[in-house]
Amino acid sequence: MSCITLLSDFGLQDASVANAKGILMQRVPDATIIDVSHLVEPFHLQQAAYLLLSSYPNFPTNTCHILLFDIFSEKTPRLLLAEKDQHYFLAPDNGVLSLAFGSNYKQVWNCFELPSPGVFKDWLVATGQIVAQLQTTAPEHLHYPLCHMKVAPQHWQPKYDDNSVECQVIHIDRFENVVLNITHQQFEEVGKGRPFRILFMRDEEINMLSTHYYNVREGEKLCRFNSTGFLEISINRGNAASLLGLKLYRGQHLMYNSIKIVFE
Repeated sequence: MSCITLLSDFGLQDASVANAKGILMQRVPDATIIDVSHLVEPFHLQQAAYLLLSSYPNFPTNTCHILLFDIFSEKTPRLLLAEKDQHYFLAPDNGVLSLAFGSNYKQVWNCFELPSPGVFKDWLVATGQIVAQLQTTAPEHLHYPLCHMKVAPQHWQPKYDDNSVECQVIHIDRFENVVLNITHQQFEEVGKGRPFRILFMRDEEINMLSTHYYNVREGEKLCRFNSTGFLEISINRGNAASLLGLKLYRGQHLMYNSIKIVFE
């Protein structure tokens, strides 16, 4: 039995998620369809990439991961198929896969271009057909042309200099733990083992890493690298986002404050 995951910015207010599942089930009736999330902030590439990275390794190999996110970002939307770690990823060519994986993937194929005037159902039908093909045939034998994926815009990346890095909030979970767009590897490459300070508004800061929430007393703030390897700001049994005034990064918001990490 095949496994399919869905990650989208559809929300839960209407029938969009159910419609997508119905169309997919017509093409792959025996598949198990798992919802990763349908609450991705619209057009938020980094949050979509982060949720993909944090979820896909927990599924069996040969799982098809479908990203129904910002599909109409290009004039002629392309449906890409990427292979990584014996997993298959079907996504629009909008930069989300390059943001998640960089160049660390096996191959990428251009499977479908939505004609004009195309509708979203056409996209889902094409996706379902590709998933059905993958049940019996390896992607390199499906005769789709190899291609390069779009590189994510630079403003979604941390900004580095020799002694500091400016980060953005890319996800806030139910407990208001705040995830930043810097990984453990990136932190070590810039910091080189030096002491650091994470600076917030109101002259607050964090200057040490924790391994668990309970490394600090209840109500105190901390930072740690979470299970996906990204830096997370938290308050032990508290709400970091609200108490520290941290919000999800949105590129169109001129008043957004980045979070600066200074190495000394």
